[in-house]
Amino acid sequence: MDSTDPSTRRLGPPGFYREALAIVIPVMLQSLLTGLVSLVDNFMVSGLGDAKMAGVNVANQLNFIYIVILNTVSMAGGIYLSQHRGAGDLEGMAQAFRFKLLVAVGLSLAYTAVCLLFSEPLIRVMLGGNREGEEIVAQGARFMRAVAPSFIPMALASAMSTSFRDIGVTKVPLVVSSGAAALNTILNWIFIYGHLGMPRMEVVGSALATDIARLIEMGAFAWMIARSRPSFAFRPSRLLAVDRGLFKAILRSSSMMLFSETAWVISETIITALYNGRGGAETVAGMAAGWTIANLIFLIFPAIHAATGVIVGSTLGAGRLDEARVKARWISTGAIFFGVAAGLAAVASTLAIPLVFLNLSPAARVVTRGLVMVIALYLPIWALLNAQFAVSRAGGDTAMGVWVDVGVTYLVFIPAAFALAFLTPLGPVALFGLAKISDIPKALVARWWLRKERWLRNLAGGGPEGRPA
Repeated sequence: MDSTDPSTRRLGPPGFYREALAIVIPVMLQSLLTGLVSLVDNFMVSGLGDAKMAGVNVANQLNFIYIVILNTVSMAGGIYLSQHRGAGDLEGMAQAFRFKLLVAVGLSLAYTAVCLLFSEPLIRVMLGGNREGEEIVAQGARFMRAVAPSFIPMALASAMSTSFRDIGVTKVPLVVSSGAAALNTILNWIFIYGHLGMPRMEVVGSALATDIARLIEMGAFAWMIARSRPSFAFRPSRLLAVDRGLFKAILRSSSMMLFSETAWVISETIITALYNGRGGAETVAGMAAGWTIANLIFLIFPAIHAATGVIVGSTLGAGRLDEARVKARWISTGAIFFGVAAGLAAVASTLAIPLVFLNLSPAARVVTRGLVMVIALYLPIWALLNAQFAVSRAGGDTAMGVWVDVGVTYLVFIPAAFALAFLTPLGPVALFGLAKISDIPKALVARWWLRKERWLRNLAGGGPEGRPA
């Protein structure tokens, strides 16, 4: 092998990363602005006290399960949308978009019903015996029922936003979602504390702000699609004009993704319940504040997925498999460097904790700082894992998630988390940090699986590996 040949190198040429950054930067900006708004929201809610902030954030930890499943639906449709874009198949793109819309709305209807009917028992399970549990449950349930109307608009906005990304149009989602996030912040200020003549609604006010912002975001995306007619668009009257063969193919892929993502998010929910039980409201509020900061840094993850989907997915759909193999390697290497930079940013962010969360108790701020430092250590390996998953899914190979998120998680991570929780006096941060060592074997298993190259497929072509004839 010629070592001077760029295709044999682990790190790609500058031109490749410039192409990736053209996709990555708008996605990161969108995530950053949304994360900053979430940070401001948490700042506002923290002024209500540890228990009320804990209630809102435990409810949002449950909502995170719904968001992960919703994102999985968007990723499954996005795999086929990107590949059909590479093949120049407009009808295939429209069918993939149709899949996102219909399945996301169905899931959202079900989750809305769950929130309205079972909010209290679900939040109680998440607290793991916290000594201030009843007050947290009461506040969290109020928020959860009030925010439930936002889930269907959120689903539709997610389907539209990710479809723009799938075709490499990243500025539209940036502008629309950033505007909605800014509106959410303003409405939080008005509704939580009762400004501009409005009544003081506290946690319900935070939920109402989200409901309104999500509805307007959905409307803005629909207007942009009607105005610009992107390549995946179709007439509303043809919403139910489903290609059953392609839907079955996407469902096969999404079922494996949904299984692995659900297994992962359940494992995250389990460890959240375990560390929430290590203290009182200060533990729940402190860990939640830490995750709010971390989510600003996690903007690298959707950026990695977006760049991989567009670059690798489109290359596979065009039938250039050797080129896709090389680009996938370059993305994985670049992701590690991305993760290191993100880790350094996370460390630096701890300096802002006393300013941003000054309304939290000192004990809660100590927990926040410790969690962010642990997350900083893991960011390089998490960035690599996200790149590995993105490459696998770009070619429709969703079985890797079963090996990684089901196999390693339930054979290593969950047993370790329970052992640490019940056999040691470790605090919440140490419990989380030690249990997450299992992410190292995850990356090794993912590397082994990717070398099988089951992902190296053109899904948009004819025949058994492509779109059903």
